[in-house]
Amino acid sequence: MDSIVSDSYSVHFNATAFNVLNSHLVKKAYSTIFILVDENTHELCLANFMSQISGDYHYEIIEIESGEINKTIETCVGVWEALSELGADRKSLLINLGGGVLTDLGGFVASTFKRGIDFINVPTTLLSMVDASVGGKTGVDLGPLKNQIGVINQPVMVLIVSDFLDTLEDRQMQSGFAEMLKHGLIKDEKYWNTLKRIDDLTEIKSQILTSVQIKNEVVLQDPTEQNIRKILNYGHTLGHAIESYFLENEAKETLLHGEAIGIGMILEGYLSYKLTGLSHDNLEEIKSTFLEHYPKVEFTDFDIEKILELLKYDKKNAHGKINFVLLKTIGDTEIDVNVDSQLFAEAFAYYSE
Repeated sequence: MDSIVSDSYSVHFNATAFNVLNSHLVKKAYSTIFILVDENTHELCLANFMSQISGDYHYEIIEIESGEINKTIETCVGVWEALSELGADRKSLLINLGGGVLTDLGGFVASTFKRGIDFINVPTTLLSMVDASVGGKTGVDLGPLKNQIGVINQPVMVLIVSDFLDTLEDRQMQSGFAEMLKHGLIKDEKYWNTLKRIDDLTEIKSQILTSVQIKNEVVLQDPTEQNIRKILNYGHTLGHAIESYFLENEAKETLLHGEAIGIGMILEGYLSYKLTGLSHDNLEEIKSTFLEHYPKVEFTDFDIEKILELLKYDKKNAHGKINFVLLKTIGDTEIDVNVDSQLFAEAFAYYSE
């Protein structure tokens, strides 16, 4: 599988990934190599990863707790303190071995420790491979509000090893699949049609490259999200608000990222039908495809009210207005669309009917 060249780094796959990593480690001669893991990747991925590294290096392992609930500045403080206590300097390297929570947080830690040290991302979930692997977004949540604190800073490289997917349960695979479906909806109708016919997600490994290529193409045109990169946020305006609400509400079962944005893509599909010309047939196709993969979630009027209150914190807002990315058709989008608040209730009603 070919490597993908981004603005200042490359994404490498499988055997090529380890060949490039080993050459890089010889060339750079880091003072210490730190590997950030959570309890899952420590148990299931670390030994496999380490076995592929040739050479004698000074390693230190730092473990954090998994889950979006731990994507906080407090966790960062713990990692910064561990780096300091273990003697990290500006010639150290941080390798982030984990899912999107860990690579986002680890990238932010590395970008700010001693004003920046090198980091390499090794995504181990489908979601992090097709989403967090490209773009340089790093950061943490502020309470239940997603990704409020962070910087855009690029890793040295990204290494995608598809064998790590064999460690995941189906729910985690489905969560990543939602982002892949989004890539088809915003950019490539043919890719969408290919993905929606997939029943067995064990077949998905061969499609990862296409998703990374789509996101990379968008990011290269707009690295700091001033224009076209906003299309990657389709489904995320309402989806993030839903994810945050379920995260902070102890009476609700926490939703995975892909589960929440899957709902968001149906809701924003309805807004697209009302505002930007998406056909009713396309809308029904989007709804049926996501409901085939993700169980329908029940929303009370109170839930919807609280979710909509969270929209004001969306990082895409400007001048007090909530901006949406909507579909004109499958594969084509319109950015910075303002939506009348009365349509939100209609969208939730459409999702629930």
